[in-house]
Amino acid sequence: MHAIGIDIGGTKIAGGVVDELGAIARFERVPTDADDSQAIEDSIVAMIELLAGGERMPVGVAAPGFIDAGQSTVYYTPNIPWRNEPLRERLEARLGLPVVVDNDANAAGWAEFRFGAGRLVSDMVMLTSGTGVGGAVIAGDRLLRGGFGVAGELGHMRIVPDGILCGCGARGCIEQYGSGRALQRMANAIADAGGIGRGLAAERATAGGELAGPVIGRLIQEGDAGALAALAELGSWLGQACASLSVVLDPQLFVIGGGVADAGDRLLDPVRRAYLDHLPARGFHPEPVFATAELGNEAGVVGAADLARLHDDPSYAAFAPRG
Repeated sequence: MHAIGIDIGGTKIAGGVVDELGAIARFERVPTDADDSQAIEDSIVAMIELLAGGERMPVGVAAPGFIDAGQSTVYYTPNIPWRNEPLRERLEARLGLPVVVDNDANAAGWAEFRFGAGRLVSDMVMLTSGTGVGGAVIAGDRLLRGGFGVAGELGHMRIVPDGILCGCGARGCIEQYGSGRALQRMANAIADAGGIGRGLAAERATAGGELAGPVIGRLIQEGDAGALAALAELGSWLGQACASLSVVLDPQLFVIGGGVADAGDRLLDPVRRAYLDHLPARGFHPEPVFATAELGNEAGVVGAADLARLHDDPSYAAFAPRG
């Protein structure tokens, strides 16, 4: 049975028709105005109608924010003016199709668990390092939602007491040390210091402003010492966060996704080192595997569709998330 997955971002909406093996049969993408919630809803409806083509399919919608345990209400989205929005009810009323709503990082993590890097394990943690840091937790083959549906907000785990102020209002969240924005801040600081930062400084002078993410990514691939040092610093923070998560969740696998994960082992190596350096009872605690995500930018679409299929099809009950 095919299902439709919709992944809502701050600047675009992506959607696809996805089969039972996680393959996308049809894909669409449209820009969106994050300041106009009604326009976003209209764009979602138009995309689903286009993808469905008159057929009845379950629909999964991945949104960036807090979603209730019933996969229905958007409590809060940071970049879209949705507050306690009954999104599932509104979409079902307009479409006449079964809809479930989930967090975008949960959807991406579920896709990796079912069809990507985590398909051979039962317990997995995914951290996505992009503009911010997202997360998803799979425990015993089930997506961990928590009592209110908002579990897995790993980017706001506090790792530095009185650290950098985060957009959530707290200080010292891993999002401020393990995200793409953090990598830019670290790279610019290394450029300011000279020494191994000379290459970064030269690129910054050419650009006439702060170092942008794509420039840093290119320098990492080229082996620039300053860019690699910034990446190692970011990886160290992610590794420390993983060490703390490991003693609570005991995953067999950590999956690192998002744009920063394009660095591959250049990122995973410092993550692994920091993890071992900060792991309690090192030498006695079983060590998980670290891997980068396999499904890329399409993971949210694939995961949202699969979660909708599980919700709609009782034959998938063994995999269906609680809630």
